[in-house]
Amino acid sequence: MSRTDDHADDRPPATGSLAHRVPDLGALELLLAVARLGSLGGAARELGITQPAASSRVRSMERQLGVALVDRSPRGSRLTAAGALVTDWARRIVEAAEAFDAGAQALRDRRDSRLRVAASMTIAEYLLPGWLIALRTERPDTAVSLLAGNSAAVAQRLLSGEADLGFVEGLTAPTGLDSVVIAHDRLIVVTAPSHAWARRGRPLAAEELAATPLILRETGSGTRQVLDAALGGPARPLIELSSTTAVKAAAVSGAGPAVLSELAVGEELAMRRLVRIPVHRIALARDLRAVWPTGHRPTGPARDLLSLTRG
Repeated sequence: MSRTDDHADDRPPATGSLAHRVPDLGALELLLAVARLGSLGGAARELGITQPAASSRVRSMERQLGVALVDRSPRGSRLTAAGALVTDWARRIVEAAEAFDAGAQALRDRRDSRLRVAASMTIAEYLLPGWLIALRTERPDTAVSLLAGNSAAVAQRLLSGEADLGFVEGLTAPTGLDSVVIAHDRLIVVTAPSHAWARRGRPLAAEELAATPLILRETGSGTRQVLDAALGGPARPLIELSSTTAVKAAAVSGAGPAVLSELAVGEELAMRRLVRIPVHRIALARDLRAVWPTGHRPTGPARDLLSLTRG
């Protein structure tokens, strides 16, 4: 009985998953190496596996296909007639896989060449610049674009595919987004030194803050969300402005009291352009979060930036 006949009862079924009937790429690469080098041992060394592992892989491939592929002898290894035919087919499959891999790499390179970040105003102005400088060191070829807006706008850009990673301030992550807390912040009440509150001798109560018109961020911002929750209802706007810098400038000018991130007013407090007003029993702490569409964990530059924010 010939060696090929020995495999007559090992023929794989004609039905079922293609993955169960076609050898994997590692086995096909091994067969091509045997054909090129005329030695199973040489093929094993080239692919970085042991000779017993190579022999086992060839036997497994022969069982899978139901035909003998390689004749082994003390003088080396040579392909059977069936092995030569299978090798021709294997070459085409491996070449197609190489083209597939090159295409996938091109997609990764294109993805990694840019990063679109959406961030709420406080994070965009006071935290992101340092993170992006660090990212530039790790990924000098990645072009970064930053879209700044309130937390609602950040969520909209992520959900519409306009941004790869977002950062928001608030009590919870917006609907439709997964998140991780990257830092903590606190809102504080500030006024110009000339304001009457700067000379008061007792902390400000929630009722008084709620009854006083304030310089505020717009509805939809993380700052406004936290303040409204702390007061148990909407704060009273004296002026509504769309950036932290604008709110801060209005407060410094003496237009009225404001509620701002502690991150944003360090310099103004140190130079006495603003005064911090103590508050009593008002929960103004908040989480700063990185966010992304639910089920789509950041990859590439977005993943690297996320890791830098938590370093």
